Amino acid sequence: MNVKSVEKENGKAKILVEIDKAQFEDALNKAYVKNKKDIFVPGFRKGKAPRKVIEGMYGASIFHEDAINILFPDIYEAAVVNQELKAVGAPSVTDMEVGQEGVLLTVETELYPEVTLGQYKGLEVPKADAVVTDEEVAAEIDRKAQESARILTVERPAQMGDTAVIDFEGFDNGVAFDGGKGEDYSLVLGSGSFVPGFEDQVVGMSAGESKDIDIVFPENYTPELAGKPVVFKVTVKEVKETIKPALDDEFAKDVSEFDTLEELKSDIKAKLLKEKEDQISAAFERAAVEMAANNMSCTVPQAMIEEEVDRQMNQFAYQLQMSGMKLEDYTKMIGGDLSVMRQRMRPIAETTVKNQLVLAEIAKEESLEVSEEEVEAEIAKMAEQYQMEVEKVKELVNAKDIQADMLAQKASKLVAENAKPVAVTAKKEEAEEAPKKKTTRKKAAAKEEADVAEQDEEAPKKKTTRKKAEKAEKTQE
Repeated sequence: MNVKSVEKENGKAKILVEIDKAQFEDALNKAYVKNKKDIFVPGFRKGKAPRKVIEGMYGASIFHEDAINILFPDIYEAAVVNQELKAVGAPSVTDMEVGQEGVLLTVETELYPEVTLGQYKGLEVPKADAVVTDEEVAAEIDRKAQESARILTVERPAQMGDTAVIDFEGFDNGVAFDGGKGEDYSLVLGSGSFVPGFEDQVVGMSAGESKDIDIVFPENYTPELAGKPVVFKVTVKEVKETIKPALDDEFAKDVSEFDTLEELKSDIKAKLLKEKEDQISAAFERAAVEMAANNMSCTVPQAMIEEEVDRQMNQFAYQLQMSGMKLEDYTKMIGGDLSVMRQRMRPIAETTVKNQLVLAEIAKEESLEVSEEEVEAEIAKMAEQYQMEVEKVKELVNAKDIQADMLAQKASKLVAENAKPVAVTAKKEEAEEAPKKKTTRKKAAAKEEADVAEQDEEAPKKKTTRKKAEKAEKTQE
């Protein structure tokens, strides 16, 4: 196998690879042996037709694709590895010429891009102030009270705040529709978990009472039901009242280590403040890195973006699986398809890849290093987190990947530490504090997909480590 030429242009490489006749012939024979049992040729039992007969019947190129696939590890070694090309994505064979002396292949691949850094120190990055309101403290107190509440069955009509145990089934023009039936469902009235108008009509019903509830699905619901008037046949089987404890010093003693309610409130406020400060610091660092990425000059290869979208999709599917749902069922539920989901994830995937590129270049520019001891410590931390033996973690993760992640972390911290915090404008603060509109099912689904992707964008330096950790977790299970 011989490389005749390498051309680089616009972030891509075109490599001409010559395969000698004997090597290609050997690969063709292997492809024939692999496929002959599945090829029908009149007059021969399956798997017994000679290669020349099959080629004469179906064309001389019938085994070419499989032969190239068989040779591809050697082709990759010659065209990419030996040429010291930093390929991204999977190289592809775009042309093939079969001659008397052998085969000439054209192999094309995208290359790891050249990055020219712009400003990454002294960036002016908006940073909000961490503020905890009395309302937020009260909400946390209420959550604790809810956890300590008693739930009693009551013999009265259901009220907002009660839990109604119901059987229900939905009908569209008298025909039951998929996903519209439930039994012994505990519905918290006022939670907004059902279609608008449903819970309001359950209010006033008593145990043993049945009723037809008329509602109209929102226009942006699933296509099958969007905008349709339907009828739910509902039977209330039980009404439960939630009785919260009095918010006093005794309550504080019951739910915490504190003797007074004021001490509990102070502790909650301090913890909420710490959480907000951590979130703001993370957002500040993320914004600084994104600003540095926007300042660099670089053409991001589409292959890198697609690989990141693939990773996000896999992570999203894994999270769905952990909650008992398949990705296929989820896409049906939101009335979309995988291509729509991939398109939604692309903007964050592109941002993630740009962040990775700029951080890798900054680490190189600043001569940042990660020692073997630091890598070992990170592996030990992972082993403790997933309750596994250190040696088992080492089998599942790549030390070079961890080192690259840690280098990116150091570069990210460097950018943030050298950034200048500036006050968030009042207009932006108002937008952040504005009450959010009620989210429809499709919008909620889109947000859920984006949130999965955004988890990694918030900490681009941990992308590979998280992926390997998930693999370790699955293996342990």
